[in-house]
Amino acid sequence: MAQEAAGRPPEETLSLWKREQARLKALLVDRDTEAWQRDPAFAGLHRVGGVDVSFVKGDSVRACASLVVLSFPELEVVYEESQMVNLTAPYVAGFLAFREVPFLVDLVRRLQEKEPGLMPQVLLVDGNGVLHHRGFGVACHLGVLTELPCVGVAKKLLQVDGLENNALHKEKIRLLQAGGDTFPLTGGSGTVLGMALKSHSRSTKPLYISVGHRISLEVAVRLAQRCCRFRIPEPVRQTADLTAGTQQPMCRMFRSAFSGCSSLCATRPLGGAGNGVCT
Repeated sequence: MAQEAAGRPPEETLSLWKREQARLKALLVDRDTEAWQRDPAFAGLHRVGGVDVSFVKGDSVRACASLVVLSFPELEVVYEESQMVNLTAPYVAGFLAFREVPFLVDLVRRLQEKEPGLMPQVLLVDGNGVLHHRGFGVACHLGVLTELPCVGVAKKLLQVDGLENNALHKEKIRLLQAGGDTFPLTGGSGTVLGMALKSHSRSTKPLYISVGHRISLEVAVRLAQRCCRFRIPEPVRQTADLTAGTQQPMCRMFRSAFSGCSSLCATRPLGGAGNGVCT
């Protein structure tokens, strides 16, 4: 997720964000709501999505928002879309969602309108869920607004509620031996905010999994693990591949596959570039 600062907003804006965050948090569901979540093999789950917002190198305002949908359990890409956006809201710790989520919601809604049969049944979000300063991170915010189950997948530990990347934490990481090994992220309040997951047997760094919306922590961790071919779950890794390097040229590269397209975005549904529509 893009996280560079662009100036602090006025206090009245921060107060508004806090109120809106609290309002949406009241709608958060931190339990399993879908039949596939209650099946040990995730029977009934056919499509998993990943989302990310990444900066153009050297630019703290222009970014590339991406949505990828993969088949499950094959983990093959069936749909992907990226669009260049201008991030008008500044980055403020704890309020990343107000900077990035509107663009991700837009991508999800456009998919719903154009290819409803390819809508993901769950989204893996490059960021945190309830592992957050106020218990409502990007994955929660996006989940509540889209009404989709969401999982927070973070690459670094967000140090909140007494959680620290200290010697004890590093020792717990060292004791993770096999892919799938975990330990709980218990804050000073006694609340389990997420799980550290060794997602791949050859990975030395864990992922930090947390509930986003409409999913339990246990299922979120199992699903993230099932989606891993390497350290990063495929839905998240594929969004990174889609926007790798300098994102604007990448988006232009996809755009060039469509004759007559003039926007810095691309859509590729199942079936190849010829079936895509740029908007």
